Amino acid sequence: MAALIRSFGRTAQGQPVHSFSLENRKGTRAVMIDYGAALQSLVFRDCRGEPTDLVQGFDSVEGYENQDAYIGATVGRMANRIGGSAFSLGGREYKLFSNDGENHLHGGKKGFDKYVWQADTGEDFVRFSRLSPDGEEGYPGNLRVSVTYTLSDSDELHIAYEALSDTDTVVSLTNHSYFNLNGGGSVLDQQLMVNAQSFLELGPGLIPTGRALPVEDTPFDFRTMKPIGQDIEAEDVQLRLGGGYDHNFILSGPLAAQAYSESSGICLQCFTQLPGMQLYTANFLGQFSGKGGRTMGPRQAFCLETQLFPDAMNHYGFPSPLLHAGEKLCHETVYKLSLK
Repeated sequence: MAALIRSFGRTAQGQPVHSFSLENRKGTRAVMIDYGAALQSLVFRDCRGEPTDLVQGFDSVEGYENQDAYIGATVGRMANRIGGSAFSLGGREYKLFSNDGENHLHGGKKGFDKYVWQADTGEDFVRFSRLSPDGEEGYPGNLRVSVTYTLSDSDELHIAYEALSDTDTVVSLTNHSYFNLNGGGSVLDQQLMVNAQSFLELGPGLIPTGRALPVEDTPFDFRTMKPIGQDIEAEDVQLRLGGGYDHNFILSGPLAAQAYSESSGICLQCFTQLPGMQLYTANFLGQFSGKGGRTMGPRQAFCLETQLFPDAMNHYGFPSPLLHAGEKLCHETVYKLSLK
């Protein structure tokens, strides 16, 4: 069945916004919107057979316009932070907009999350695309980018990214969905495994220092399942800097993470081809009234942002975000749902 398309309102500038709903044979449903190429809803039946919406979001475009937490959005050109809002490429320094203190975060003042994308649909997919023009938010090159959501009958949500530039540039794309496997309330008792032996040390402004720290014997050791909140209040310099978990883990394989709720019985696995994943426990999330009037707030969700490393262009030895002119970027993240 092709995507069901509905009106999702209009932006403050009067642009029409639409939602695109995919449903598989099991009744699992994913809803995306063309504003920010965002995942608006992901509904899966819990152990009692009750449909549970696993991602936070809003019932109309106004909610997305009036928040700065990137809820559900595709973020770019560069996900995460760039220290000092600047980088060098080809012997030239590029200055970016500072929207996180002195630093640049998730694409700047008007990143990919604040545009209405073009959309096309097929039997089991929705593809969003846009042209990011040369100089947008300070980045070089005309960049054509697409994000394709596909929902399988095996309850896998695939998010495939492609990008192509006419000039050498830098690109790092991710999805910024806020997950809660109970549909609401605190996530601190939900279980999490992160497949990583180390994580990036942060300095002031949550910018990586360039050092990788071992997770062993630290609150960052998620190599076996444990409650997200088990160590979140530990006396640890890195936790205090982030107000909780807001760190890039250096992944050890394609299974990046697995989360589980004993209450709902829902298990979420995250697979990626990328080297890093930002675990964010919504430490700085303000109080929002979301879908159905449900309140959203700090630590009521967690983000699994698959990515290249933050501030990568400013650290020798980090995986490079450089995209050469005419070279196509292609990678995919998969969120797989099941019951335990």
